[in-house]
Amino acid sequence: MPRNAKIAKSARNARNVKSAKSALRLTPVGTIEVCGLRGPRRHLAGQLTTVLTINEIFHSIQGESTHTGRPCVFVRLTACDLRCSWCDTPYAFTEGRKMSLEDVLGRVDAFGCPLVEITGGEPLLQRDVYPLMERLLESGRTVMVETGGHMSIAGVPPAVVKIVDVKCPGSGESHRNHWSNLDHLAAHDEVKFVIRDRADYEYARDVVARHSLSGRVAAVLFSPVHGVLAARELAAWMLEDRLDARLQLQTHKFIWGADVRGV
Repeated sequence: MPRNAKIAKSARNARNVKSAKSALRLTPVGTIEVCGLRGPRRHLAGQLTTVLTINEIFHSIQGESTHTGRPCVFVRLTACDLRCSWCDTPYAFTEGRKMSLEDVLGRVDAFGCPLVEITGGEPLLQRDVYPLMERLLESGRTVMVETGGHMSIAGVPPAVVKIVDVKCPGSGESHRNHWSNLDHLAAHDEVKFVIRDRADYEYARDVVARHSLSGRVAAVLFSPVHGVLAARELAAWMLEDRLDARLQLQTHKFIWGADVRGV
């Protein structure tokens, strides 16, 4: 890679990390503030309080994964240190407010729904996402976490269904893939590839074969970039190759439109 390109890439990565840190920063409350890329915590009246930066919490129809069509509560966390070319939730980079773990659980409880997805942004940037996952599991819910695939999933509770992205070249972030995540996948987990063009498809197809993903997880999902790659074109490639994967459309975008938030 030319020296100028390396410098530009390094600068872009630094801006992404700085943006994610900024999105998670707290105004000091109480006597102590602990803040970092992995999330903030506060001491209130001498007691450690679990705090998350939340972009939105809403009740909708699950639009992706093998749970497509099911009612689901979405807990979207703020901040992401990736900048995928096709990202459809850039508002989650910085928008959000601090909520205690108990407040988040109260909002989720109010919907009375047994399926919950934790998403982002990149939810694994916030360390307090782990107690959130544990508490949701303890309540008897099916808990899913959707992650960009560039951060380790080793610490995610085993009972959580992990939807792990593998970034294709068209995203501009394929160099960030954390490949050892594929070694931490359980049989109930799912792997997602967002496909922008034929080059992305061939990249994803090769990753599936090289890591024998089809026989190791509940589903391998191939999702065309909405409004960029025609689903019928992706379907034709998959059929031609007899690919053991699932074509995934973002159902919520067909129901409410591509730009509607909170659905």
